[in-house]
Amino acid sequence: YRGADEGFVVTDRPLGGADTLATSYTLAQAVKKIGDYDIILGGRQAIDGDTAQVGPQIAEKLGLTQVTYAEEILSLDEKAKKVVIRRHIDGGVETVEAPLPLVVTVNGSAAPCRPRNAKRLMKFKNATVVAERKPEDAEKYEALIVKKPYLNIPQWGAADIDADPAQIGKAGSPTNVKAVKNIVFKAKESRTLTASDADVEGLIKELLDGKIIG
Repeated sequence: YRGADEGFVVTDRPLGGADTLATSYTLAQAVKKIGDYDIILGGRQAIDGDTAQVGPQIAEKLGLTQVTYAEEILSLDEKAKKVVIRRHIDGGVETVEAPLPLVVTVNGSAAPCRPRNAKRLMKFKNATVVAERKPEDAEKYEALIVKKPYLNIPQWGAADIDADPAQIGKAGSPTNVKAVKNIVFKAKESRTLTASDADVEGLIKELLDGKIIG
């Protein structure tokens, strides 16, 4: 409903438990299956691991140029197959030119998506993939999709994207999370210091004596 011509959902039990290496392999295989592309857009990073590795790894697996931390596409020359992108980096902003096709990962400081189109939203509100449908609703969706084929979002599994079982899911993930713990640090004591030289020197001396710094 935002104006995309087509979409695919890649989901399969063997793909579960993947780290960034296996995830990027899966997505790269899906991109290869789609085949015709100019720009592959992705977020900068997910909110769980915060590694920002998947986008660059996809570019590496596809042998493509990459531009990370993108904020805005300033120009696109289809004839010359070049794009100019502004990216936000530590210490400032950088403008770069890159050849097509390429992978672009987008920073959180980029402009938000354009507003949803109300007519498209109503048209596609019942669009689903097979994995979302409850068994008891199978007949209802089957009848609906016969009348409105665009409500069926294609679903791909590992076999559909010709994925190597050794490179997906847990089998293809060298990184394993052993445990996740929520740790809250509590201060045993607190002190209020003034900006005087004596207080600052006293604090530095104390930290040096305790081998906390130095």
